[in-house]
Parts: sequence; C-alpha cells; structure tokens
Amino acid sequence: MHLNLGKPEELTAVGRALSVPIRAQILSIISKQQLSIADIARELKIPASSCAAHIRALQEADLVRVEQIPGTRGSIKVCMRNVDRIDIRLVEPEEHVDDVLKIEMPVGAYTNVKVHEPCGLADEYGIISMDDREENFYLPEHIHAQILWTSKGYIEYSFPNQIFSLPFKANINRVYVSAEICSEAPGFNPEWKSDITLWINDTECGTWVCGGDYGERKGLNNPDYWTSGRTQYGELVNFEITREGTYINNRKNGDVTVDDLKLMDSHKITVRFGNKEDAKHVGGFNLFGRKFGDYAQDIIMGIGYQYAGSGKNGA
Repeated sequence: MHLNLGKPEELTAVGRALSVPIRAQILSIISKQQLSIADIARELKIPASSCAAHIRALQEADLVRVEQIPGTRGSIKVCMRNVDRIDIRLVEPEEHVDDVLKIEMPVGAYTNVKVHEPCGLADEYGIISMDDREENFYLPEHIHAQILWTSKGYIEYSFPNQIFSLPFKANINRVYVSAEICSEAPGFNPEWKSDITLWINDTECGTWVCGGDYGERKGLNNPDYWTSGRTQYGELVNFEITREGTYINNRKNGDVTVDDLKLMDSHKITVRFGNKEDAKHVGGFNLFGRKFGDYAQDIIMGIGYQYAGSGKNGA
C-alpha cells in the first residue's frame, strides 16, 4: 500500500486504524493464518463484539478483508491481512513534476551474453579464470565482475520492471540507461572505433560511436593489480528514450520513443549492449563497474514519470 498527502482520506484512515495497539496484534495474528472473529477474540481474550469493532476499523483502512469460505457446517467468515507493507510519503505529489525510479545493476549480473576473443572479465582482485575463454562468462564468479570486454557480440541485463510498483498513477515519459563504456582492441588503442548499440526489450534504440579503447593512463578507480598496457577507462554514456525520440548524451540519435519499448508487457526490462553484425565499426566494447574505470557506478537504468492525479492504489 502506498500513501501520500495527496490521498488524505486513505492516510488518516490508516492512522486511525493503527492508533489502537490491539489492532496491531490482530494484524500479527492473521499474518500466518486465516481466522474468524470468534477465533481472534479467543486468542486475544476479548469479547467478540469488541473484536468485530476492531476488524471493522482495519477493514475501513483496507488493511484487512473478510471473506466467506466453506466450513464443516456451511460457510464461515474469516479475516485475512490485505497488505504486507505500507509506504508513506509525507509530501503531496505535484502534477507534471518529474520523478524517477532508478536501479543500479552490477556489471557482472548479466543474464545473456555472446562474446568473441579477445574477451574476458575481472573483479577487483584479479582476472576471473583467464583471458580469451568464452566459457568463463558462465562461471558462477561472473557475478562479481567489475569489468568485462569482448571484441564483438553483446551483453544483456534483466532489470526488474519498477513500473508495477509506482506509488501512484503516473505517466511514463522516459527511460534512461547510463554506463561507462569504451571500445575493445588488443591491449589498448585510442583510435579504435566501435559502433555500440543499445537495445531495450529487443527494440533497437540507438548507436553510439566510441572513438577508441583507452589505456594511456590508469583508470581512477582501478585496483593496483591492473597493469598498464590494458584498457583503463571509458566514457560515461547516457542513452535516453523519451516521447520525442532517442537521445545519446543529450543529442538526438533516433526516433524510437518510450511507447515503442512496450514496458507494460513484462515484469522485467531487458537492456542489451552490443555490436550489430553489419555495423560499420565492429570494435567490441568494455563495460566498467564501480571499482574500475573513471566513474564509480555500475549500469544504471531509470524510469522517469509524472504524477497524473490522485487515485486509489492497491497493495
């Protein structure tokens, strides 16, 4: 259940319902089993009439529901908890004001991958297994990776679709993805171009052309063991899909809009980085986590929305 000052009746109803300590006990009792009012009254050693009054107060606040179920002698009414969590925002959402749901995904937490030599991955303590072995991307240790690289192919992440947990009715107006990226050349090569494409929910959103694989100085966050002669840092790239089109680092790159992403079709949102097979520059890519490169962040996805007015939300 999500409450805010834009829904004062619901907010005060919950406050009234929880103002009596015994009602919290009732919620605790029915959290693990469905009980009748008579059963609850016996458990609390109070009159059934008093228990019924407490249940009504909890019902009015949408914290409890009462349903009829078949019993040994006809049907009986049982009480069950309606919500497991209450989120209260002591602000009043304003219409047409942007808000963002954001999640940061570790670089090693990918769910699908296709890589080609040279390729590899490492955490803050060392290379995971050894370089240039595709099978290493399927080792359990890959979840700890802080940098990964491949000469072509793709890497895909599954983000939880937070739209389904929005605290109030909202209009989705943008999705953005932010990551530190560069090309991938043997060793490093600052003149090695790569066309790196972003897909969201299998929809091609836009392509960023990276100028090179950067290694002429040490990355600001790199661990001590990471020697010179390797890729060191990338560029922070921001992809943004809005209602007007796709933007990369604030420059329009394409006409795909947020409506094209079909965000309501699944409880996950897939985010894929890669080289298209027919790209002009198939120069691979490096992805950096918060303990590598110049930017102390993992892969960030955000969903921008605007409040669209008050309305009752379910649990």
